[in-house]
Amino acid sequence: MLSNLLVQLVNGLADASTLFLVAAGLSLIFGVTRIVNFAHGSFYMFGIYVAYSLASRFGHSTGGFWLSVLAAALVVAVLGALVEMIVLRRIYQAPELFHLLATFALVLIFRDAALWLWGPEDLFGPRAPHLAGAVTLLGHPLPTYDIALIVIGPLVLLLLWYALTRTRWGTLVRAATQDREMLGALGINQAWLFTGVFFVGAFLAGLGGALQGPRMSANLSLDLETIGNAFVVVVVGGMGSIPGAFVAALLIAEIKALCIGIGHVSIGGIDFSLSRFTLVAEFVVMAVVLVVRPWGLLGRASAAVRGMAAPEAPLRPAGKRLKWLALAALVLLVLAPLAAKAFPYMPILLVEILIAVLFATSLHFIMGPGGMHSFGHAAYFGLGAYGAALFLKVLNLPMEAALLLGPLLALGGALVFGWFCVRLSGVYLAMLTLAFAQIVWSVVFQWD
Repeated sequence: MLSNLLVQLVNGLADASTLFLVAAGLSLIFGVTRIVNFAHGSFYMFGIYVAYSLASRFGHSTGGFWLSVLAAALVVAVLGALVEMIVLRRIYQAPELFHLLATFALVLIFRDAALWLWGPEDLFGPRAPHLAGAVTLLGHPLPTYDIALIVIGPLVLLLLWYALTRTRWGTLVRAATQDREMLGALGINQAWLFTGVFFVGAFLAGLGGALQGPRMSANLSLDLETIGNAFVVVVVGGMGSIPGAFVAALLIAEIKALCIGIGHVSIGGIDFSLSRFTLVAEFVVMAVVLVVRPWGLLGRASAAVRGMAAPEAPLRPAGKRLKWLALAALVLLVLAPLAAKAFPYMPILLVEILIAVLFATSLHFIMGPGGMHSFGHAAYFGLGAYGAALFLKVLNLPMEAALLLGPLLALGGALVFGWFCVRLSGVYLAMLTLAFAQIVWSVVFQWD
């Protein structure tokens, strides 16, 4: 039991290296540009896809494999630089929400591009030559390639430390992280500095993906899966802190490995599956860290209040055109039941549209007049649905009563989560709302 646990912890170090590579690039980009780059997970996904294409053709030798990995990272780095120059350079002064929406749009574009280039099937690349075997550790096999990853992570950290502390580029990056306005006043070309930072950040993400080729398949879901984990690592470590990202990656990867190694525990005669906890472990860690230390483990306290959105006016006077549109929409809704016989699906479609309108209105209320960016708003939508279902099926209440009382469960969740969330702002607030939403999803998903 103890030997198996120790081997799992060593395996966790390999996962931590990959997490660190992706999170370090994301943290570097945010520290300089203040862009919360949702497309960073797409860079990781392209890294593993490009490495698959190159390694399948040239990676049958040791030199060919490692050159394929580096070439894939460089291709992704060039893509990141192009994204910065063509898209993001135009919106640096825009509100933070525009950055999120623009980079999320890039995620959708890149996913469609990957689908067109490589197809929908999972693709398995070749194993690394001379690292395809395993070594025995405490009676358990440990993949040799995992040992290589364990070495690569700290090596990249040392290289980044040297670049940031011993080179002119690193001095400019640290200056931009602390005071971009002063850097511009000194005559430094910020545009090229930002492009260079994006190049390095995308290179790290692409390298992280390329190195995963021998361990996992290339697939289209890697972008959003990876960006969620990377955001967690960056926020837990402290936005803009490279050492913080390394510590957070180690912490989260080892906690997940510990859960897998222990498996089950029994408390008071009740069995708990810790292996299931891995679905939400990183978000629980993030929630705890943000509640106790809102700026992350190694972040700066000033970063926790950066990016507060300016609230909008709750209501604005409607113009004549808007009033006519509202009247037309009302007339269509009144007449819609008359068309139900000719179009049986019409009532269902209208109900779905109105539900979506209600959800969007509630989200706008928080993000507009409230000035708070929420990534976990869907949790309340789900809690309301489950509340109505539980009142109907468990308590046998009438449908009307269930629909009225169902939102009370969402209200209770919002009161609990909001008590913690309103103490933060900007990216930290958004990520804490995401953490609570993932915790709700995990509990509901695994509830037998």
